[in-house]
Amino acid sequence: MVNKVTVLGSLNVDTILKINRLPKPGETMQMNSKQNAGGGKGANQAIAAARCGAKTSFIGKIGNDANGAMMLELLKEAEIDTDAITYSASGTGQAFILLQESGENSILVYGGANQELSLEDIDQAQAKIAASDFLITQFETPLAGGEYAFELAKKAGVKTILNPAPAKQVPPEMLSLTDLITPNETEAQALTGIAVKDEVSCQQAAQKLQALGVKNVIITLGSKGAFYQTKTTHGFVPAFKVQAVDTTAAGDTFLGSLSSQLDTDFTNIEAAIRFANKASSLAVQKLGAIPSIPTYAEISANN
Repeated sequence: MVNKVTVLGSLNVDTILKINRLPKPGETMQMNSKQNAGGGKGANQAIAAARCGAKTSFIGKIGNDANGAMMLELLKEAEIDTDAITYSASGTGQAFILLQESGENSILVYGGANQELSLEDIDQAQAKIAASDFLITQFETPLAGGEYAFELAKKAGVKTILNPAPAKQVPPEMLSLTDLITPNETEAQALTGIAVKDEVSCQQAAQKLQALGVKNVIITLGSKGAFYQTKTTHGFVPAFKVQAVDTTAAGDTFLGSLSSQLDTDFTNIEAAIRFANKASSLAVQKLGAIPSIPTYAEISANN
């Protein structure tokens, strides 16, 4: 069965600046190279889901500019339904990625049109939400819109997935509407106050999130793997060991590919995480966000 996934989220054009290391305060450094690529957490997650076989729709906002046209074309190339993408007088969102030789990155984001996504825009996409198996959102668009979309999803019996990034406090009402939350270790600590360092602390953080109303939890730990906690079980799924070139889209690739494989009752969560770990391990071996996201065939060939 093909999963139907709707992503409410950000559309950014990424400017990738390759550098040896981060500059010190007051220091001027030469860049090694500069390039543009499609990105934004929402776009990355949607394209990962679509490339892994999910029937994918997108709810978002772009500027009436060249960057917006570029992002729209990238989504259409991935066969994503773009009917719920609207236009804003503000420019399309942008991200500036400082990519170090080590593969680690630091990212500066200009929200632009993403920050103008309104409740009216979401209302117009209500039918797409109701027709989905999963609705995914993050925090690169207004939080109120994400919460409202989750309310619509729950009324329609749609499972909700919250990627709480960039890290911020989440209203209790939104947590109670969340079927699956997927923080990394930094975001998990921001939400729970628990320093996530190992499997024991992962479980403590996950249990606290469940006490706050979330039904299921996956905490991603980068090169270590991912911890999961459902109502009935928990476990740890190790990552695949690879040499990272660019970690920019690793978490988004994980989530998008996960949503393409996850059953709506979460009974196959461990297998879905293993698949998502493989997808993420392939993504970090290439430069850029969207260009690095693998297809289902590529992931299957590397199992």
